[in-house]
This record gives sequence, structure tokens and C-alpha cells, in this order.
Amino acid sequence: MSDEWKSSSSSGEDAKSWKLLEKALLSSVQEQRRSRRWGIFFKLLTFIYLFGALALVLPALDLKSASTTTAHTALIEIRGMIADREEASADKVVGSLRAAFEDTNTKGVILRINSPGGSPVQSGYIYDEIRRLRGEYPQTKVYAVISDLGASGAYYIASAADEIYADKASLVGSIGVTAASFGFVETMEKLGVERRVYTSGEHKAFLDPFQPQKEEETRFWKTVLDTTHRQFIDSVKKGRGDRLKADEHPELFSGLVWSGEQALQLGLVDALGSASYVAREVIGEKEMVDFTQRDTPFDRFAKRLGASVADRIALWMGFQGPTLR
Repeated sequence: MSDEWKSSSSSGEDAKSWKLLEKALLSSVQEQRRSRRWGIFFKLLTFIYLFGALALVLPALDLKSASTTTAHTALIEIRGMIADREEASADKVVGSLRAAFEDTNTKGVILRINSPGGSPVQSGYIYDEIRRLRGEYPQTKVYAVISDLGASGAYYIASAADEIYADKASLVGSIGVTAASFGFVETMEKLGVERRVYTSGEHKAFLDPFQPQKEEETRFWKTVLDTTHRQFIDSVKKGRGDRLKADEHPELFSGLVWSGEQALQLGLVDALGSASYVAREVIGEKEMVDFTQRDTPFDRFAKRLGASVADRIALWMGFQGPTLR
């Protein structure tokens, strides 16, 4: 009896020991998990802190690099779509232009262009600022150099320069205006969806892609595009003057695009050459300093994170406003 009692007592103690050991192990695992979570949290905080610090420091470094104590040619890139909040927005390009002209060691400014065009408003802002700065700093010449593409709004900007250069294979011109949308009227009918729009003006919803087009509204919208086109043509004529062969070639303003070699014959460009050629042979200062204002890493990250709600809605509605393309 005594032996049985001892055996039972020993088994009970073993069970308690195993339970204590199990609790200790579970507690250790939970502690490790908790520690791992905090580690991830602090690593994430460190990453955000370093990313923010870089976003603040890098723009300052860029500004420092865009200055020199010796004579130089100022370089400004106009690349991609010309639009608000883009790399080639008026805010960024105008800021770059002012910095370049205000630098007393700038002997000439090169606009290196590779763009299909974009907003007529943004293009107009840049065009006007180039002409203003040319008047304020008459000794500093501006040269537009078109690489692959200088079309529509990009050519609008280029026409404000003292001279325009391009490669023989560059695509130049496209002096026209476009606005695009889609019509979903029949699609809505097939789906059995009724569109209800309430307006306080007769033509307030005339761009609604879910309603049938009215002839009078189409004619009106065409007058808006024609007005913008006329403004574009007038600006190009003012910038290029007698160099344009417009009387001999009325198709210049039809929206067509030409090679650099053809553009030279039509008076759209003054000569063939690259940015380095213009800096070395025309301006006489082969050292180029980049004054282009670019997005900070934080800006680029924010853009990748998501486009603006307004842009998304416009895309969903199938409407695109007047564009110099």
C-alpha cells in the first residue's frame, strides 16, 4: 500500500513538473514573439526616420550641386508629360529657369527636351517665363535642344527659346490640340442602367459620357479647342518669327509631326545638334551644370502610393481635358 501511494505521489509530482515546464516554454515563446514584434516595429520606425531624413537632405544636396564658382552652361531637363504635379510641371521648370538665370556664372541656358507635350496651361506658363527672363537677362541666351521628341506643348515651350536644335531623326512639331472621352450610352442601355443627372444649367453636364451628344454642344466644345489652338499658333509665330515657313507650308499648324531634318527645312528648328554640341560650340562653355528641379524620394514614393482622386475620377469617367499633344 505504501509503495502504491509513493508511486501515485511521484506521478503527480511529474505531471506538475511537466505543466510548469510547459508554462515556462509557452511564456518564453510568447516573450520571443512579443520581442520580435517590437523589433519589427522599431525597424519600421528607423526606416521611416531615415527615409524622411533623406527626403529633407537630398533636395539640399541637389541645390548645392546646381551651383558653381566658374563659368558654365546651365542645363534644364523637360522630360515626360507636361502637367501639374509632374516632373515637367510649370512650378518645377520655372523654378529651375530662375535659378539658372540668377546664377552670375551662367553663360547660356539649354532646355533639353524629350516630351510629347501636355497641359496648354503649364506649357503657356513656362513659355511666358522664358520670354520674361530673356527680357530681364538679355545677355543670357536660351537654347532648346530636342532629343527624341519635342511635340505639341513641348514645342510650344521650345518656341520661346532664342534658338532650337534637334537631331536629324528627332520628332518635332504636332502643333495642335486634342481632347478625348468615351461614350457609354448604349452600354448603359444594354445593362439596363438609368442615368440620372440633375443640373441647374442647360449645358452643365455636356461632357457627361453617359448621355447622348448634342450637336450644338459638340460645336461649342470645338470652338474651345480652336481657341486654344489659335493661342498655340500665335505663341509659336511670336517665338519663331520669320524663320517659320508657314506661308509656304500651311500644314505646319495641322498637328502633323516631322523629323528633325524636315523640321530644319520648315523653319521649326534652327540647326541640328545635341546639348553637348550647343554647350561646346554655340555657348562656348562645355561644362554643364544641371539646374533641373526634381522630385524628392518622398515625392516619388507618394506618387507611386497612389494617383490623386481627381485624376482617378477623370479616368473612370473617360474624360480628358484639352491637351497639347
